[in-house]
Amino acid sequence: MEKLKSLTRVEENFAKLPSVGKKSAERMAYALLDMPLEDAEEFYKSIRDMREKIHTCPICGFLSESEVCPICGDQARNQELLVVVSYPKDVLVFENCESFNGLYHVLNGVISIAKGKTVEDLNIDSLIKRLQEHHFEEVIIATNPTIEGETTALYIAKIIEPYCTTVTRLAYGLQM
Repeated sequence: MEKLKSLTRVEENFAKLPSVGKKSAERMAYALLDMPLEDAEEFYKSIRDMREKIHTCPICGFLSESEVCPICGDQARNQELLVVVSYPKDVLVFENCESFNGLYHVLNGVISIAKGKTVEDLNIDSLIKRLQEHHFEEVIIATNPTIEGETTALYIAKIIEPYCTTVTRLAYGLQM
């Protein structure tokens, strides 16, 4: 028996999500079929709204629905401390710890030859511009301790050294 084209299309789209295999995508597609129409429409609307309203902050690269993200807009934060992270989700890890009160810069990836990610693909130019325009006492590089994360950290440390008083790296053993 031939599968329904529209159902197959939904399954294929769910399978594009990270950590979602073929069987999980199939279960989610069938779950949408079982949902009341109003709930399915709300699900669709929430995805559309998210894609239309969320953009990257022009200052740090984090996610925002306003002109700048809430972190960059908060003048009560320590304006002399900057943490450089790989992805927006890394900012959330720091914020959930509720122990860091500085600013962030999101690279939107790491250097990875295997995945075709080069220096040009990362949010490095805006980091340099930011460091030229504002003096930070300390820049902490908080990329993951993987080969790609270490390569990125070494590259970042080298190019930002002329602009910072102190460049440090997160200690190993901390949860990332």
